[in-house]
Amino acid sequence: MGKARKIPRHLQKYVVDQQYEKYTPIDHAVWRYVMRQNHNYLKDTAHQAYVGGLKSSGISVEKIPNVTDMNKALEPFGWGAANIDGFIPGVIFFDFQAHGILPIASDIRKLENIQYTPAPDIIHEAAGHAPILCEDKFSEYVKLFGQIGSKALATSEEHELFEAVRTYSNLLESGKATKAEIDAAKANFEKKQAQVTELSEAEQISRLYWWTVEYGLIGSVDQPQIYGAGLLSSVSEGRSSLTDSVQKIPFDLQTVIETGFDITKPQPQLFVCDNFDQLIHAVNEFSETMAFKVGGTRGLDKALRSNHTATIEYSSGLQLTGTLRNILKDENGEAIYIQTEGPSALAFDNTELSGHGKTTHQDGFGAPIGRIVNLIKPLEKLTDAELKEIGMEIGKVCTLEYESGVKVVGTPIQWIQKEDNLLLISFRDCTVTFADQNLFQPEWGTYDLAVGEKISSVFAGAADSEQFYADLEEVETKPLAKRELSQLEQLYGKVRNIRENADPDIEVVLTEVIEKLTTDYKEDWLLRIEVMELLEKNNLFPDKQLMLKKQLEEIKLLHDEFPVLIERGLLLAMS
Repeated sequence: MGKARKIPRHLQKYVVDQQYEKYTPIDHAVWRYVMRQNHNYLKDTAHQAYVGGLKSSGISVEKIPNVTDMNKALEPFGWGAANIDGFIPGVIFFDFQAHGILPIASDIRKLENIQYTPAPDIIHEAAGHAPILCEDKFSEYVKLFGQIGSKALATSEEHELFEAVRTYSNLLESGKATKAEIDAAKANFEKKQAQVTELSEAEQISRLYWWTVEYGLIGSVDQPQIYGAGLLSSVSEGRSSLTDSVQKIPFDLQTVIETGFDITKPQPQLFVCDNFDQLIHAVNEFSETMAFKVGGTRGLDKALRSNHTATIEYSSGLQLTGTLRNILKDENGEAIYIQTEGPSALAFDNTELSGHGKTTHQDGFGAPIGRIVNLIKPLEKLTDAELKEIGMEIGKVCTLEYESGVKVVGTPIQWIQKEDNLLLISFRDCTVTFADQNLFQPEWGTYDLAVGEKISSVFAGAADSEQFYADLEEVETKPLAKRELSQLEQLYGKVRNIRENADPDIEVVLTEVIEKLTTDYKEDWLLRIEVMELLEKNNLFPDKQLMLKKQLEEIKLLHDEFPVLIERGLLLAMS
């Protein structure tokens, strides 16, 4: 039995209060329609964990779930849940999952986007992701994916594209944006998309996530079952996914990471895995190509391209967190000196070294890489006696010359060792040079020499996140502005109240609702279906049922999506 996780400090800035009272009766009706449709279809076509997982994760078909209740319900499965404010970067989403926390967008799609929304919403996050997490192997895969995916390095262009996608998708969902605003956001999205000219490890692992956790099928290609959250939460795509109109491809890691996706359109093909063990193997296999496993100059180049906070780990175990600004390379293209900019910190085993946080290194950190001339083993492996033999003594000037040509001259004032490895040597009156370049000068203060012959790992984010992001402010939850429900929202509320509570005035109330729909809301199809469901259930007003059905036939002509939505709604309402 697991336990729900405490939200780490660096993730708290993405967490918001659900403000459950913000959901209107129309919001709950949208949730109910989608969930009834999906449950009716998916009970026979989804992975066997889906139906039981809905209940186990604290989700009701009848109303939008309270994320606090979901958090408690998921605890026995080693998961928790937290509300987030819509789109968050992929590595942050993975980081939540690495900590056993399911991030759930608190907004819900509007009625006009009931079939699908590109913006994250509670239907997708809660009803799509949560149920299958109750399956042990899938849960293992998602957590492992989170641990690996949160380390993935993206390019600076991809970070900019993410912001453009978020803006565009939110405008599409809001229903308040003008055509000019949507067109401008789309143009910016396409511009930023064109500027992405290389395939980063973050994009590759995002594709693996998309084609598995979001849009995955499992079993045989001929008779697959649905487990991907995007399919489990979409009225239309869930159904179409198993038809011949969508190509089914046997899961293959290389093919998956070479296949891009468009979040604003239905997927033209889907990948079918044999089982969740196959996915666990795949994400482990992919991780072997990532900078956090490969390290070296290749990993440093990825960090430089990201232009975001990353951690560089030396072979000594010393970890440098910051934004990499420059890499000095030798004639063979190998890194020999690195420089971060802005607040940086040093850590060991993901714990910040005392006195070496962002305050100490607020203007960046520079450090050489490589072996010292005439040393038969790495500097980090020298004992105190061996350090003395090469002239390294506290208070005495010494010179360290690297095989690369980097030279350090200064007076050691202290050094730090951990687990028999030398991590850091602090110098006063220090000069660091390479050829004709001055890399550090005495007047700049104490020079902390990072010790390590090689770079063993490079990954996104901070080594000690709790300390590095300790100064981040939590998102302030603004109180909801009180507003009166619209007349239409009140009508939905009355129908919901009848359905959930015995109402002796059911005939009077439904008559009033039908009259208002007929005179004031000629295009609303969902409330008419909810009313017809109650009339059928209570054997009331056959004549009014016929009238409503005729109105729905007229409404079908107003939009291409309406016929299917109405017919499927009636099928369940009248059964």
